[in-house]
Amino acid sequence: MIIIGSGEAGGCAAVALREAGWAGPITLFGEERHGPYERPPLSKELLTDTEPPRTRTSAEAKRFAELGVILRPNTRVAEISPERKLIRLQSGGSVPYENLLLATGARARLLKVPGSEYALTLRSFEDAWALRHLLGAGGHAIIVGGGFIGLELAASAVKLGGRVTLLESRERLLARAVPSALAERIRLEHARRGVLFHFGTALSRIERRAVILDNGERISGDVVVCGVGAEPETALARKAGLRIDNGIVTDDRLRTSDPSIYACGDCAASIHPQFSDKPMRFESWQVAREQGALAGRNMAGADERQSIVPWFWSEQYDLHLQIAGLPDLGETMVERILTDETQLQFHLDHGGRLVGAAALGKLSDLARDMRVAQMLIARNATPDPAALAATGRRLKTLLAA
Repeated sequence: MIIIGSGEAGGCAAVALREAGWAGPITLFGEERHGPYERPPLSKELLTDTEPPRTRTSAEAKRFAELGVILRPNTRVAEISPERKLIRLQSGGSVPYENLLLATGARARLLKVPGSEYALTLRSFEDAWALRHLLGAGGHAIIVGGGFIGLELAASAVKLGGRVTLLESRERLLARAVPSALAERIRLEHARRGVLFHFGTALSRIERRAVILDNGERISGDVVVCGVGAEPETALARKAGLRIDNGIVTDDRLRTSDPSIYACGDCAASIHPQFSDKPMRFESWQVAREQGALAGRNMAGADERQSIVPWFWSEQYDLHLQIAGLPDLGETMVERILTDETQLQFHLDHGGRLVGAAALGKLSDLARDMRVAQMLIARNATPDPAALAATGRRLKTLLAA
């Protein structure tokens, strides 16, 4: 078995393969010099903690060795030959496979304006390490993009004593993923911390330490960071003739258009039978882990359909944001106010089925209810909206309904 991509999805797949009973060789190829590591800390702890987390603990590395997983870091795969069932390495030579998993992840989306090479991005351990030293100087960071990465970087820069100007081309933050009322609360908290916002702005060009807006305004700073999302890494799959549509297209078992090749994580656009019959791409640490494990089991001979309830979180200052399911599929919203600082929103489709939930506030207040919400979504529950809103009723009682 061969896994291309040494991120969290690839690492989980390797472990799942062995735990599912596959006794043959497992080789994990990665272009980075590190073994599999978690990426959420890149925009948070790695930038701000006095003792930043390592890419992988010795205990985890030892586990791979005990499982007999062969790690091949600093190794680029140049080509896949589905007809011959082998991969060709950039350094020369080829390796055959029985089943192959593409867990190639995503790359930072770049700005298409003159001078875009001057903007730093955040996608890898090395990216974060470079930003740690630049932001740690406490200067003025210009951040392009009001999504999760941009906002988490802004919070980290403020924590380090820096100033932040954030540019967003749309009229509000987190337009793709977070309900507007919660996004506005996040904006207000950033503004209270001193972050300056420019909404509805387009860039004309980027300089080494400045950006020029399309209206001619020049904003100077010490570092420019681009956080405008990510694009799936599909080059190998496309070259191999696999189906591509905003990612490497898979069925609900994570098989690609070639039955011996699977895909998972940020690079995959998969069928999720609970939500849609069209391929969907989920950019989430939790989905990457669970899809990796599912792909590993199916490569070893299982025949499991994807049933993952997408879940995402973000920490900014003292605010904790959690999202379960797909709130944007909802047509009706029900609000549950837990405290002055913590609120939940439940999103129901036209039939009353709970398809998504979002919460913002203190982790200690929202964690339990969001776990219940995730379970209700997994069950395709159609809870009573009045019960969802009633803070005097424990949400857990709806699981027995």
